Amino acid sequence: MRAVIPYKKENAKSRLSPVLSRIEREQFVELMLRDVVCSLKEAGVKDIDILTTSEYSSLSDLGVNFVLDPADLNESINKYLGRVDQPILIIMADLPLTRPEQVKNIISSEEDVVIVPGKGGGTNVLFLKEPAGFHVRYYEMSFHNHCMIAKDMHYSLRIYDSFLLSTDIDEPHDIVEILLHGHGLSFEYAKEKFELESGRARVKLTSLH
Repeated sequence: MRAVIPYKKENAKSRLSPVLSRIEREQFVELMLRDVVCSLKEAGVKDIDILTTSEYSSLSDLGVNFVLDPADLNESINKYLGRVDQPILIIMADLPLTRPEQVKNIISSEEDVVIVPGKGGGTNVLFLKEPAGFHVRYYEMSFHNHCMIAKDMHYSLRIYDSFLLSTDIDEPHDIVEILLHGHGLSFEYAKEKFELESGRARVKLTSLH
């Protein structure tokens, strides 16, 4: 099997701009990607493709393959799926809370399709035992889209419910979850930039600078 990670670094994560500069956001997304790759490798996934519009020399030490495609997310992933003939794990790069045991559990599933929903109806992880013929539809309630596609193709489906895998890092308050539950490079980076402040209802993020 293979894993593929869609990745974009340039001016990434604009919704984090209230707390991180452009350069800091680009550093941060690279560290999150590295954490995801590390968890995949610890789970025994050897073949990892980074699907991106650019090849990044700073990632040359990762031991992954770069698949360059200037198309948008859906088109590039669907072209990619059309070229592979083995099980595929599609996992987003902004999931630094990923743990190896979760990856192992997903890729050992008996079901044809495994979906990890993200916040707000997104799809954070999608495992396809037989990718041929499956087409992804990210954006606009992609979790619902992918459930319906699996149903239409008469594939067995598993919804993998995981707080850690459902926590994609998009907004400043998401960084709280890294500081509470994180590990690895993204955790160390967040620790250098922020601290947690106890609120009456929820823990809050406070900048150290």
